[in-house]
Amino acid sequence: MTRSEHETETLIRESLDRLAARAPDGQAVREALARRPRRAPVRLALVAAAVVVVVAGVILGTQAFTTTSDLVPAAGRPVLSYGPGWLPDGFTEQYREGGPGSAPQVRRWFAGPAEITLSAYSTADPEWSRTALRIASLKDQVLVHGRVAMVTGDAGGALLTWLADDDHVLTVRVGGVPDARAVAQRIADDVTTEPVGVRGELRFGALPAGLAERSAAVKGTGPGDASTELTAADPVRPSAIVRVTASAGSPGVNGAAPVTVRGGPGFFVAAKNGEEAMVAVRLPSGRWLTVTGARPEGELVAVADGVQLDPSPDYRWLGRATS
Repeated sequence: MTRSEHETETLIRESLDRLAARAPDGQAVREALARRPRRAPVRLALVAAAVVVVVAGVILGTQAFTTTSDLVPAAGRPVLSYGPGWLPDGFTEQYREGGPGSAPQVRRWFAGPAEITLSAYSTADPEWSRTALRIASLKDQVLVHGRVAMVTGDAGGALLTWLADDDHVLTVRVGGVPDARAVAQRIADDVTTEPVGVRGELRFGALPAGLAERSAAVKGTGPGDASTELTAADPVRPSAIVRVTASAGSPGVNGAAPVTVRGGPGFFVAAKNGEEAMVAVRLPSGRWLTVTGARPEGELVAVADGVQLDPSPDYRWLGRATS
């Protein structure tokens, strides 16, 4: 939420409070009804209905200021639920990642070689379901919002882990920062639940059988070098990942075989030297779409053909400090 939106919402809420303060006492209304002719309740009902309409309009107006399409979870548009209320000076946000269901939520800030990562995991994920027991078993414990947390690392790097609630495990990783443990503690203490969106320039369309959407990420030092990355995986073999990227840089297609992709000339590079197979095509915008993975050529082409392009990605936050 921007500052102007916040101020507008505050004014609206204050107006609602003033309306509520001027509302008549319930007993006074009942006494007035008893004294009025029989047609009076009709007029009172109309007044009450008008008040309901006004209040409903105010509420809808508030929602219009606080709810945007950027924060509506949809395919390829995750919403991240946590953010830092404080960061050291000089850090700018350069990475956001999320996904459907219990997929991890990740945000990263950089200041030169120094890095801060805030991640959220679901306790429904078997890997994180026993976090409370792991925390309890360690001697090096701290408190975050009254909950026991564990911290590992040294002065140059630290990882702080705690349960924000029964459903979410949060971690703050700090590297390349003096007194990293103290910095991690302060960040954790000031974590907020103000959501942010991840809206890149790509969304998955229909996926080949055996593949399911896994994550969507946006990264870059600023809007000028922004890129979007989607991943899909086989639920039976989660490590078999297909990766789709849109970026300004050429993926390198020298020696590639020609192949039709999205109705036009594209390229196919077979797997070799430990690298996965790749399909690439130049988009109408001049940017490159690449699809990589340990899959047959036809499946990689099908993924590329099904990808939907978003004409209005949100790259504005890249390279900005947390407000």
